[in-house]
Amino acid sequence: MASTVAKTLQDRRLNLWNEARAIIEDAANENREMTPEEQGRFEGRMGEIDKLDARLRGVLEAEQRSADTDAAFDAIGKRPADRRAGAAAAASDGRDMNAELRSFLRGDQGAPRHMDIAHNDQLGPINYRILQSNSGTPSTLLPTDFYDQLIAHLIEVSGVMQAGPTVLNTAGGETLQIPKTTAHSTSSGLTAAQASTLPSSDPAFALATLSSYKYGILLQVARELIDDSGVDLIGYLAMQAGRAIGNKFGADLVTGTGTSQPTGFMTSATIGVTGTTTGKSGAAQYADLVDLEYSVIAPYRQSRSCYWIAQDKTIGGFRKIVDSNARPIWEPSMVLGSPDLLLGKPLVADPFMPATVTANQPVAFGDFSQFFVRMVGGIRFERSDDFLFGSDLVAFRAVLRGDGVLVDQTGAIKTYKAPAT
Repeated sequence: MASTVAKTLQDRRLNLWNEARAIIEDAANENREMTPEEQGRFEGRMGEIDKLDARLRGVLEAEQRSADTDAAFDAIGKRPADRRAGAAAAASDGRDMNAELRSFLRGDQGAPRHMDIAHNDQLGPINYRILQSNSGTPSTLLPTDFYDQLIAHLIEVSGVMQAGPTVLNTAGGETLQIPKTTAHSTSSGLTAAQASTLPSSDPAFALATLSSYKYGILLQVARELIDDSGVDLIGYLAMQAGRAIGNKFGADLVTGTGTSQPTGFMTSATIGVTGTTTGKSGAAQYADLVDLEYSVIAPYRQSRSCYWIAQDKTIGGFRKIVDSNARPIWEPSMVLGSPDLLLGKPLVADPFMPATVTANQPVAFGDFSQFFVRMVGGIRFERSDDFLFGSDLVAFRAVLRGDGVLVDQTGAIKTYKAPAT
């Protein structure tokens, strides 16, 4: 449950939006552009909303981390009686999971030098996974909150990962071949005379190949930071590794070419509408966005994974657009942690989407469940005390293997293309 602080910030955000909306509607109702004074007041409120968004994210993240920590300690100190027998047996000695993970990070005697971090929801808030040390003997148990933090930071920098793609998690990195639809059956010419042979029309298929491209980051941490028990080392490493890998993987999931990297959804998406000459550097207008929405057929448009996606600056422009009744088409979320809405559909920001300039494709809309993201196992996390021995630094390496491809290329996701002039 959200705290009073978060709810207060959310209420303030909604009040600011109502004030900004009134400014837009006044100008639209009078069929004129906003005056410089109105533009200044509008942008001032938008700036305050952006600052509140940042504060809200910080408050919600802190509350979530606190809740996760409480849940972890509750699970360690008083394990549920109905937990599976295997998990109870593995954890019956009441080990301190965070202390054992910190032992790995410090490189204590007998601690492993690598760990494969894989997520498993079946055992409750903590995943008790036996890890193997270099000698091949069983060592420590791993709390899932470290994995969850890594993945959370990876997702937070990638709008695609927030838009509900289909995620395939495989144990091995062998090539996967998945049928992809390139054309549906056509209804033309299917009328048959009595007793005549029924006509046929087959959908067109091809094979989409999912590989396992490697993404990694090397982190150098001072020995003093590791030895200082007052430092949230686990959170620091999770944030740094998750964001670094997420930035590169997220960029490729948008615009990857498919050669030595994933095939980004923008590479396979089709153009739903091309804007007319606007004189506004290619920015989409209200009619363009409506046309784009309805260029996606109803089954995809009504999917729970149907999202708008654009970069932050483009979304800032959406806030100023009104419909034919002078109502803003952008709406703030009424639920903490949920995305804002554009024309009634969820809208997520992705920094890797193309910018709004002439001839670019800055906006995408469609069913992102048709975009498959493949992840091999989890994230491999390793340490080395020898690599930076002369500097008294400890090296940590995080590696993710993954891929992505749009499996339905008949129009599940479509884009707005800005005019050439």
